Amino acid sequence: QVQLVESGGGLVQAGGSLRLSCAASGRTVSIYAVGWFRQSPGKEREFVAAINWSGSSTFYADSVKGRFTISMDNAKSTVYLQMDSLKPEDTAIYVCAGNPSTSSVISTNYNYWGQGTQVTVSS
Repeated sequence: QVQLVESGGGLVQAGGSLRLSCAASGRTVSIYAVGWFRQSPGKEREFVAAINWSGSSTFYADSVKGRFTISMDNAKSTVYLQMDSLKPEDTAIYVCAGNPSTSSVISTNYNYWGQGTQVTVSS
């Protein structure tokens, strides 16, 4: 089994930055890629960014491109999401997920999920 634990959420003013972490443990060899998704009340879960386990390939939702950076520390089995120039519309619960076979924007392709961390951006 794979366990994913997020940390780093919090309250920040618009224009500020946060760095989220997603620590993986267990059978991490089962993970091909890690994605970040977010969900806010009344909205569907939204893809944010993804990275393959080697860190050689990344992609982003258009809404965060140029502001967010996803990265991987293989030694720590941890994926980071650096979020800069935050906007109030970035407010959501951010969840990381593991995909065993591909990098994908589709949440149903991910088998392993963390509990999420709250990010709140005030205006």
